[in-house]
Amino acid sequence: HVQLVESGGGAVQTGGSLRLSCAASGMDYTRVCMTWFRQSPGRDREWVASFPTQSGSPSYSNSVKGRFAISLDQSKKTLYLDMNRLTPEDSAIYTCASGTFCYRGPLGYDYWGQGTQVTVS
Repeated sequence: HVQLVESGGGAVQTGGSLRLSCAASGMDYTRVCMTWFRQSPGRDREWVASFPTQSGSPSYSNSVKGRFAISLDQSKKTLYLDMNRLTPEDSAIYTCASGTFCYRGPLGYDYWGQGTQVTVS
């Protein structure tokens, strides 16, 4: 039984930083893709960043490249998203997902967390 639980969201001022965590249980980390998505009201779910465990090579959307960093601590079974230089446009519910392959859309992911709210003002 795979479970993903996000934490670390909150309110921050423009230019600030946050670290999101996604604690995973019940899954095999050897060949999965761990991904962060975000969604704000009235907008489609947006791909943010992916971390394929086999290659360890992260990828980022253009909107966050250079400001966000995705990482995985396999010993803690936790995925992280370090977010820096935040702007109000980054405000959204951030959700982690896992699947066999990395996709930049929500289809193809097998498991999802419940999400954590990030508000930048």
